[in-house]
Amino acid sequence: MTLIPFSVRRRRYSVALIVLLLLAGAIDLLLSITLQRTALVSGWVLFALVAVLASYNLRKRISFLPLGSSSTWLQVHVFLGLLSIAVFGTHVGWRVPNGYLEVGLAFAYLVVAASGMIGLWISRVFPRRLSERGEEVFYARIPRVLRRIQVAAEREVLACLTETESTAIPEFYSEELRTFFERHRYFWQHMIRSQRGELELIRKMELHGRYLNEREKQAMNSLAEYVRVKSDLDFHFSHQLVLKVWLFIHVPLTYALVVMAIFHVLIVYAFSGAVH
Repeated sequence: MTLIPFSVRRRRYSVALIVLLLLAGAIDLLLSITLQRTALVSGWVLFALVAVLASYNLRKRISFLPLGSSSTWLQVHVFLGLLSIAVFGTHVGWRVPNGYLEVGLAFAYLVVAASGMIGLWISRVFPRRLSERGEEVFYARIPRVLRRIQVAAEREVLACLTETESTAIPEFYSEELRTFFERHRYFWQHMIRSQRGELELIRKMELHGRYLNEREKQAMNSLAEYVRVKSDLDFHFSHQLVLKVWLFIHVPLTYALVVMAIFHVLIVYAFSGAVH
């Protein structure tokens, strides 16, 4: 499969958004000229779009059915999402809605749309980041890998203590490295691809290593390698966690938006009487 460069995809989405905005404006103008009920038509179109967009998650759950490739569904999902933004603007008349229900519904839609745009970005950027740093580890296996790194580091400390009978390495480990190996660290630094925390630890280890004997220096070098491996693991944990949390936010909010939209339709029809 040929990969499309990120810059090409970004231009494609930008052009698509502009075209969809122009299309929505043209539809709005056409409806106004033909004296159709713009809010009603755009509302039903928007509801249909949101319903189709919500079905994308269901498609992923029934991937065994021959319903087209996941990549095709994703492209359709993206373009329909962009179209829904234009239709939403047409539906509300490009102004702040009136009434608590309308404001709440508009806010819910904007949150879903914003989370969708953020998700599109992270789904394009994060996999590339993960492939560029360290060994790729499945999210479910990360706790076990973390524990193995911690055990290996502590085994090195214990071996050095047994062979040299010096407490220099164990004391340094207890003061500077124990908490680092026990849990994930530097979440926000990994988000901006900063290695400041890792480099500070390595610098402390290098400074401390000047006063050690050869066996202790060997142990310190081994610990420094474990720090680098652990930092790579934390990088993967941070990015994969964001990918999972984003889904737990975007998908439930989408379903909540569908429920609110249904309630909105019922209220509109209940208070407007028969629709001509």
